[in-house]
This record gives sequence, C-alpha cells and structure tokens, in this order.
Amino acid sequence: MTSTAHDASPGTGGTDPADGTGGAGGTGGAGGAGGTGSTDGTARPAGAGGRTVALVKSPPPDGSSPPSPTSTAAGASRRLPRARVSLLTLGLAAGVVVAALLAAGIGAYDIPIGDVVGSLLHRVGLGGAPLDRVGESVLWNVRLPRVVLAMLVGASLGCAGALMQGVFGNPLAEPGVIGVSAGAAVGAVASIALGLTFLGNWTLIVCAFVSGLITVLVVYLLSRAGGRTEVVTLILTGVAVNAFAMALIGLAIFFADNAQITQITFWQLGSLSQATWPKVLAVLPCALAGLLLAPLYARKLDLLSLGERQARHLGVDVERLRIVLVLVVALLTAAAVAVSGIVAFVGLLVPHLLRMAAGPGHRFLVPGSALAGALVLLVADLAARTLAQPAELPLGVLTALVGSPFFFWLLRRTRRKQGGWA
Repeated sequence: MTSTAHDASPGTGGTDPADGTGGAGGTGGAGGAGGTGSTDGTARPAGAGGRTVALVKSPPPDGSSPPSPTSTAAGASRRLPRARVSLLTLGLAAGVVVAALLAAGIGAYDIPIGDVVGSLLHRVGLGGAPLDRVGESVLWNVRLPRVVLAMLVGASLGCAGALMQGVFGNPLAEPGVIGVSAGAAVGAVASIALGLTFLGNWTLIVCAFVSGLITVLVVYLLSRAGGRTEVVTLILTGVAVNAFAMALIGLAIFFADNAQITQITFWQLGSLSQATWPKVLAVLPCALAGLLLAPLYARKLDLLSLGERQARHLGVDVERLRIVLVLVVALLTAAAVAVSGIVAFVGLLVPHLLRMAAGPGHRFLVPGSALAGALVLLVADLAARTLAQPAELPLGVLTALVGSPFFFWLLRRTRRKQGGWA
C-alpha cells in the first residue's frame, strides 16, 4: 500500500529533498529502513515494510507556478534580438534622413542644412522659407533629384542582394550572378554604339532595362530542366551568360568611335551625375513594386533556408518562389542599373553586414537591406562628389574600391568558419 505525506514527522528521521537522504526509521513501520528523498519532490521506496513518501513542493503564496530558468532565458534571448532589430531599424532610418539632408546641402554650392529643411517645409506648406533663386534651382533641380535617385537605386540593389542570398542560400551571392547587370549593360552599350534615338533621352534607359529583363529570362530558361531549376545550374548558367554579355560589350566598343567609347566607358563606371526628376519617375514604379513585394516573401525565405526538402514539407512551393523572387530581383536591378550604370558590391556588402548584426531572419533583413542600401549609396555618392572637387569620382569605382577588400575579408572569414573553401 502506498501513501503520501507532505512533510516528515519530527524526530523520526524524515526525508529531506535537499540532500536526498533518509534518516533511520523514517516514516515506515517498525524496523523499516528510511527512504531516500530526491530533488524532484518524489520519494524512493523505503525498506521492507515501509511506505513510500512523496514529497510535494509547496506552490507560491499567490498560487502561480514559479518561472522556469529555461523559459526565462529563452524569453531574454528573444527580447535581445527584438531590441537589437528595433534599434538597427531606427538607426538606419535616422541615418538615411541625416545623409539625405547632408547630401542635399553639401557641394560646390553649399546650402546650410537649416535652409534645406526650410525650403522642404515651404514646398509642402508647413512653414519654412524659400531660398534665393540660385539656391532653389540648385536644391530642387540638381541636388534633390540626385538624392532621391541615390536612395531608390541603393534600396533596390540592397533589397535585391538580400533576396538573391536568400534564394541561393549563400551569403556571397549578389544580383549580378544571374546576369541582370551584364544584360542591362549590353542594352545600354548597344544603344550608344548603334546611335539609337527612337525614344529620345529615354532610349538608353529603356534599352538597358529591357535587355536586363530579357537576360534574366534567358538564364532561367537555359537552367531549367525537367520542370525544375537547380541552384548550381542557375549560377553556372549566369556565369556563362555574363561572359557572353562581356564579349558583346567588347565587340560594340570595337566598332564604336571615340565619342561613343567615352560615353560607354563613363556609363559602365557608374554615376548619378545625370540625375533628373524624369529619371526618378522612371525608376520609381519598378523600385516601389519590388520593394513592396519583397517583404511578403520573408517567411518563405526563412523556411527555404532550412533546405529545399524541408521547405517543401512545410508547404512552400520552392520552384514558384524561386521564379517570383528572381523576377523581383531582375526588376529591381535592371531599373537601378539602367539609370546609374554598374554599381558594384552594394548588393553583396549590405545584406551580409546586416546578417552579421541582427541574424539571418528575413523579416528584418529584406527591408533592412533596402534602408541600408539607400544609406550606403547616399554616402558613397556624396563622397564621389566631394572627395576630388571640382572633378567627380565614378560612383561604381568608389563602391568597388570599398567593396573589394570587404569581399576578400568575407571569403577569408568563410574559409575560417567552414574549415575550407567548400
């Protein structure tokens, strides 16, 4: 027969859950050996003729169960990333605002930040005061179009980089892997070398945009087999198409005259010096569409990071997800490259830095990469305008000078963590 007791009788050698030992005699019958206690509140059998004693911990006075150390640690670990993500988001947003104001005010014709804010407030009817005629013209016709275009291009490239790294499951991937940048360059170079002007000033932009999209479709169709597209095949096809595109660019340069070669070279180096409000309006629909669509697939990208088989078991249509995101990347990158030329390493550097700071979760990584990309390109364009005044450094050259050492460091870091290059 088994009975329970909440405490041992005094003087009878009762069990103590703290030390787990029973005294002689315990609560058993005469001659019964004392039972052994345990730290989990259950008693072990006593000796022959003895009874089993169950030790029950008393609940807290308010009736609530005591918090588990494991649950407390888990809650703290969840709160820490959330707080970090919130701080990063606020910091990036504030950085974009500050960088935009600085870029609007600093240049060959300096405009104080207070005057920039006053002019902005005056235009939206919230007070402030307009600048003089020259200041208003410089701010609204030269500086602000360039600032807005830098934000759109940087956000598009940063977001596209995060999507590419999520789709390929590789932090070293970037939008140029699928050939969109090289394809856009082929369209732009061809329009210059052939002297195409059927759309006026829009000819180069339209040719670059359409050529970039067509290149991505060609890469995807060539890498598709048996109704599926393998990541390795997609990457290798992109490498081959990139090489072919470079050959076409070289052929176009060979047949171009000196003036066209100069224009081609300047476009390939990347620049926002020709920024105008019409160019901003040309990029805006594509950039907004891609930036609004991308966060909707954050959860599926998180599931895809577990592996294709696991993602399929969890209900993700991997093939459809890959098609949609590759098209979104093509839309964002082709629009950005069409107006700015080739700006390297933004799509690689930005998402990886955020992943190191806040983890691999795409709910923050995708929109955060857009904010960080806008910030990086604003700062890079400001540096390109001011470091070699009155000349202007090519934007693509400046980002490559900074991005190349980072890429090398990233490769070394990956090698150390994985124990090899595989």
